[in-house]
Amino acid sequence: MPETTLIVLLATVLATSTISGVFGMAGGLIMKGVLVSYLPVASSMVLHGFIQIVSNASRATLLVRHISWKIVGRYAIGVVGGIITLALLNWRPSQTAVFFLLGFTAMMVQIPRSWIELNADRRFQAEICGYLVQVVNTLAGVAGPVLDIFFVKTQLTRQTVVATKSTTQVMAHAVKIAFWGGPLLAALSDHGGQPVEFPPAWMFAAVIPLSLLGTWLGGRALDRLSDVGFRKWTKWLVTATGAGYLGRGLLAVLGLA
Repeated sequence: MPETTLIVLLATVLATSTISGVFGMAGGLIMKGVLVSYLPVASSMVLHGFIQIVSNASRATLLVRHISWKIVGRYAIGVVGGIITLALLNWRPSQTAVFFLLGFTAMMVQIPRSWIELNADRRFQAEICGYLVQVVNTLAGVAGPVLDIFFVKTQLTRQTVVATKSTTQVMAHAVKIAFWGGPLLAALSDHGGQPVEFPPAWMFAAVIPLSLLGTWLGGRALDRLSDVGFRKWTKWLVTATGAGYLGRGLLAVLGLA
């Protein structure tokens, strides 16, 4: 893999971990698009999952006293249902399909909140959230906007929202790694044990301090942001990113990318 590509990927880890430390989901969405642009889908999913586990686990650790464990436990029940559905579906999208999935997923933040009656605090809704987020996250690589729909009408503080969502995403990305790890291992076998366009092992170690640094920087910024500003900037940042992904997918379909 070219050194310039590795530099771009490492810089992306730091920048998007910082963004996620502030908004809780936008960073992962941006990172996924960058990775799938440079790597095969299976490789990008595994690397993205690893980075996101480090990033989300560090955020959850820093904000551990704000985690709603009641919601996390009920969310985990839905994850089990999502795993069963994925096993039965047994479908893995192409790069172009991933861009469209990312774009449509991001655009969900534009759904008028007056239309939404979902709330992770309510009975059975955290379970539904776990199911939907697990399926979308595994196939698209990211499901932050779907997850956000279940938190937008809660009475939780921005710290509790970020902490709880981060904890649930550790589970979501672990399942994603397992789901995509099979095709990646098959590719390794087909190429004599040498992965095609897969980052070197040292990069997995390098992303850990970068993710931790980004999380810390983002946490500092989060403390200075109001709850109103937090929700407003999240919405528009994710929307702009989603529009870019839909455009990228359309260009691929037209043979222009």
